Amino acid sequence: MENETPDTPSSPDSGGAAEGQPEASQYAPDELEEGAAGATDRADVNLDLVLDIPVTVSLRVGSTEISIRDLVSLVEGSVIALDRDAGEPLDVLVNGTLIAHGEIVIVDDRFGVRLTDVVSPAERIERLN
Repeated sequence: MENETPDTPSSPDSGGAAEGQPEASQYAPDELEEGAAGATDRADVNLDLVLDIPVTVSLRVGSTEISIRDLVSLVEGSVIALDRDAGEPLDVLVNGTLIAHGEIVIVDDRFGVRLTDVVSPAERIERLN
């Protein structure tokens, strides 16, 4: 620590490393976006850490608002009109976030969904506002 000057204290708050510990790299947000020297490249990211995390995929056919009076009067065979036309694509949601639109298909006697339009990340951000 001979080269250290009194003007540059080595404390965790100042960004310096404590004696005997390696110094942590710090980057401004714009440097991280541009891929700063020494920052992790996209090819170096280990996606295996997140690939096995389960998510919930659901389909939204449509929705409507009804009064509690109408809700409690529903019986077997009642029909509830939804806010979508029969030919419109369904919303595909992952953990409640719209990620695509699709149509119902039958696969080996089970329902499935064929994606017809994937929502871009920019559109997803717009829908948050």
